[in-house]
Amino acid sequence: MKKRQLGKSNLYVSEIGLGAMSLGTNPIKSAAIISAALEEGINFIDTADLYDYGLNEELVGHAIKSRRKDIILATKVGNRWNDDKQGWRWDASKSYIFEAVKGSLRRLQTDYIDLYQLHGGTMEDNHDEVIEAFEELKREGLILNYGISSIRPNVIHSFSKKASLSSVMMQYSVLDRRPEEVMPVLDANGISMIARGPLAKGLLSEKLLDKASPSILEKGYLDYSFNDLKELLESLREKFAELNMNAVALHYVLSHPTVATVIPGASSIEQVRENARAVKAGHLTREEVDWIKDISKASVYLDHRI
Repeated sequence: MKKRQLGKSNLYVSEIGLGAMSLGTNPIKSAAIISAALEEGINFIDTADLYDYGLNEELVGHAIKSRRKDIILATKVGNRWNDDKQGWRWDASKSYIFEAVKGSLRRLQTDYIDLYQLHGGTMEDNHDEVIEAFEELKREGLILNYGISSIRPNVIHSFSKKASLSSVMMQYSVLDRRPEEVMPVLDANGISMIARGPLAKGLLSEKLLDKASPSILEKGYLDYSFNDLKELLESLREKFAELNMNAVALHYVLSHPTVATVIPGASSIEQVRENARAVKAGHLTREEVDWIKDISKASVYLDHRI
C-alpha cells in the first residue's frame, strides 16, 4: 500500500484509511475488520469520541493495542453528549478539549494520539483558544498533530491562516467536488486533505444506483437530480467498463495531490478488502481525470463563505 505525507508532519499515511464509524458495536466483528485492514497495508484509522457514545474508540483501542506503534491513530473532539445521551451539543472550549482528550486516551488505551481533530467548528468559536489548546496538548506529548474536520470554507480559511494544521477532513467524491475550491488554500499552507465519503453513500461503488436510498430516488444527491445521477453513472460505467467502480471513485479523489488519504467506511471484511484492492489497482490518467471533471459538476459551498 502506497503512503503519502500528512501535511508537513512526519506521518506517512496509507492512501486508503479506515473510517471506524461504520464498524458497529460487536467487538469480535470490529476487531476482525480492523485486522483485515492492517493485513491490507492500511495504517490510518479514524474514529471520534462521538461515535456510539465513545464505544467506537474503545473497540478501536482494544483491536490495535498490541500493534499501536504500527498505527496512525486519529480521533476527534467538540461534540459533547448531553447527560441523558439523547443528543449532543457543540463545545470547542479549551477546558472541554483538555477534558475530552483524557477520555479518548483512556478509551483508546494509548498515551498519545497521532492526529487530534476538531469535529466541526463555526466562526463563532474562539479559534485562537482552540489552537492554544491543541498546541499545549502537543507540547505535553498527548497529541502529535492536529487538524479540523470541517466543510465550511470560512472556518477552513481561518484555521489555515492561524494554525499549524496537518489536515482538514472533508466529504469529497466525483459527486461532491466542492472541496476542490479550497485545495489551493490547503496547498499554500502545507495542509493535507483527508477525504471521507469517496463512494458517495455507495452510489460510486459497483452497485451504483442499486445502493440508492428512497430519498435519493426521489430527490437525487446534492446538486444532481435522479436523472442527472443516472446519466452520469451510466457514462462512468461505459467509460470505465474494464475497471471496478470503486477504483474509479477512489482514484479520482487520490488524483489530487492535496489528498493524503481517503477513508471509506467499512462494515465488513469484504468491503475493506474490496476498497484496498481498488486502491492498489493502478491509477487514472490525467486525461481520464479531466474527462470526469468535464461530465461532473464543480459545485461550491453556498453557505459559510469568507
